[in-house]
Amino acid sequence: MTLLDRLPQTPGPDADPDAVFEAFTEWTSEKGLELYPAQQDALIEIVSGSNVILATPTGSGKSMVAAGAHFYALSRGERSYYTAPIKALVSEKFFSLIETFGAANVGMMTGDAAVNADAPIICCTAEVLANLALRQGAEAPIHQVVMDEFHFYADPDRGWAWQVPLLELPKAQFLLMSATLGDVSRFEQALTKRTGRPSTTVSSEQRPVPLFFSYATTPLHETLTELLDTKQSPIYVVHFTQAAAMERAQALMSVNMATKSEKEKIAEAIGDFRFNAGFGKTLSRLVRHGVGVHHAGMLPRYRRLVEQLTQAGLLKVVCGTDTLGVGINVPIRTVVFTGLSKYDGVRQRHLKVREFMQIAGRAGRAGFDTAGTVIIQAPDHEVENARLLARAGDDEKKKKRIVRKKPPEGSVSWSQSTFERLSTSPPEPLTSSFAVTHSMVLNVLARPADAYAAVQKLLEENDEEGAARQRHLDQAEAIWDALLTSGVVEKLDEPDEFGRTVRLTVDLAPNFALNQPLSPFALAAFEVLDKESETYALDVLSILEATIDDPRQVLSAQQHKARGEAVAEMKAEGLEYEERMELLEEVTWPKPLEELLEGAFEIYRAGHPWVADHELSPKSVARDLFERAMTFGEYINFYQLARSEGTLLRYLSDVFKALRQTVPEAVRTEEITDLTEWLGELVRQTDSSLLDEWESLRNPTEEEAAAGKPATPTGPPPVTANKRAFTVLVRNAMFRRVELFAKRAWTPLGELEAETDGYTADEWQEAIEEYFEEYDSVGTGPDARGPKMLQIKEFSGKWEVRQILDDPAGDRDWAITADVDLAASDEAGTAVLTVADVGPLSD
Repeated sequence: MTLLDRLPQTPGPDADPDAVFEAFTEWTSEKGLELYPAQQDALIEIVSGSNVILATPTGSGKSMVAAGAHFYALSRGERSYYTAPIKALVSEKFFSLIETFGAANVGMMTGDAAVNADAPIICCTAEVLANLALRQGAEAPIHQVVMDEFHFYADPDRGWAWQVPLLELPKAQFLLMSATLGDVSRFEQALTKRTGRPSTTVSSEQRPVPLFFSYATTPLHETLTELLDTKQSPIYVVHFTQAAAMERAQALMSVNMATKSEKEKIAEAIGDFRFNAGFGKTLSRLVRHGVGVHHAGMLPRYRRLVEQLTQAGLLKVVCGTDTLGVGINVPIRTVVFTGLSKYDGVRQRHLKVREFMQIAGRAGRAGFDTAGTVIIQAPDHEVENARLLARAGDDEKKKKRIVRKKPPEGSVSWSQSTFERLSTSPPEPLTSSFAVTHSMVLNVLARPADAYAAVQKLLEENDEEGAARQRHLDQAEAIWDALLTSGVVEKLDEPDEFGRTVRLTVDLAPNFALNQPLSPFALAAFEVLDKESETYALDVLSILEATIDDPRQVLSAQQHKARGEAVAEMKAEGLEYEERMELLEEVTWPKPLEELLEGAFEIYRAGHPWVADHELSPKSVARDLFERAMTFGEYINFYQLARSEGTLLRYLSDVFKALRQTVPEAVRTEEITDLTEWLGELVRQTDSSLLDEWESLRNPTEEEAAAGKPATPTGPPPVTANKRAFTVLVRNAMFRRVELFAKRAWTPLGELEAETDGYTADEWQEAIEEYFEEYDSVGTGPDARGPKMLQIKEFSGKWEVRQILDDPAGDRDWAITADVDLAASDEAGTAVLTVADVGPLSD
């Protein structure tokens, strides 16, 4: 029998708790799973109607308790919500619950898209649930809430989303889960007070797979060698920067990590997986050697490959960052900390107990390991001191003469006492990170009944301390005044039929406060553009880019590049150092339409005060990529972004979604459609996973839609299948050559042709010199890259393309001619062309 077969024939509030518990435990027994005491205790409390705080270690089966909670809600004919901090975990849980409860009973809402949104079990991010709770309040059809990774309640930026449901859903039953909660007695009391239900904490320090901690004063490479020799792999080596993780992985290339047969198995598992140039080639060498790398800056498909190879037992060591602590799916036996301090965006500090335990808890695989190992590597100066002491042996005189090394000045070092404190102390108490915004107030005001009183209640009953609570009240009052002044809200002389004493004069979109909150501003800003402008399509793109979250690493790289070029120019002009430094402060990343956008934003904000919650950020990343006519890989190399490929791709994916979702037909032109198709294909061919899931959620097949599940991702189609997008890729590839030609950069031109046996640098130099004997420049503006300057002839298996050069005399008698190999393009995921001729058309 399936779990669904065990539901009462008539689900409803009279379902017998004992029968529900017995049905669920019989199902687990048939699956060969014996529930731990903590799991049993938690499930008994849940079917008894209590709120439960489940504080048990990683790997202790909290997911099974969550499944039991959803089963209990289904047995009562009620709706339950599962929340997690990141979309990847929400998606993972969505598919997991489908296996247990069937596609028709499980839905997902992430802000980007929704599938089966009326299902009785909904998986969503905490922010989605929080906004639903704000807008619908106590009458929301939400009967049970399972909040995973509840320690995010204390997150400075996102903690509000974990707190709001506790305040606004008094009729719901709560299951709050985390391995690192600390003292939660106040949550028990608050939950009981707010919901009227009994609340209990089920905790256990006993792990199904016990952990053994140690502090190593041997050099890291010796520590790892010993672990490998004693069969303690897979080993996850934790670093606190992506650069350090990468350096360590490359250093391990000198260690004999895998046997010949193991390397053959790795190669077989990799198969025809496509590794792009740059970081992809480096990763290929590493994984074939038995070493993995894992961090947020990688392309998703690279991270997934590392996870799959590790799951298969093929990678002995994975070097990564502390993203391991966010439930990442890498099965490991041993965790090695390379340090116990990190930079948190503000300062360098020691790890918190919660951070340490979240990462350490990933060691030891239930069902595979009888124990997990956690090793903390001593800092370099301690390792050196230990070496000197060992060399001195038992000679006390030599020991006294040793000059002990000290930690680098200004560093936040650690020691064995730091390790002992982190490994034995309870997690820090969860502190409230409540926040009040225009969006929050507007969502509450959109609900029926006395919304003004609801806002007051929300702000007076949150978990903030007195002074912070008063600040929130003052801020809410200012927001209220702004909404009244702008006419977004109006007071009613007497309550309406729903009991409202105030009324919104605007209609909030169903996904208000989700996705890109400034999208409505973008729609308004499109109206100020000149549709006849040569740069109209790119200006539309710039408006959208200004409303999307900044990819900080990319912008920093752009600024670094711009400042380097500015310094070179200023030196050439003979400017003194002090003057150069002063001028350099004004050099930043490109910001198209900055003045226009900021002026429009000020006007828009007067009538839409909630946009003050968000900052407009003019920038040019997608536009810069297009204007430079580069491929994804060329752009990565140009700005030295090898460690941030994933960051760039996620940003470009967001821009593509905005182009698809936000630009109305009245604004759209052929050029904008070309831009959209080009960007979508570039993202898809680089790593299809980011768009596959989004597209499958938006457009499931009829059969899948009927079953309430997303379409099955099939990977990227051949790049030539989307003719419109492929034409733009070819056009960009040709225009990239025009731009380099105009700069007389024959060496980079020769590098572009290196893999296709096309024009060499010497041949390019000869052609360039011949052209510049006749003309003194090459145009690279909008006219030069227009469709009229590119001629395409289609043949079987190839295209022949001719890019006319925009000479200053307007003769248009020079061209670059190339052959495009369609099969090679499909294999590479981008336009593969070989230049056949550069010269006068008469030739």
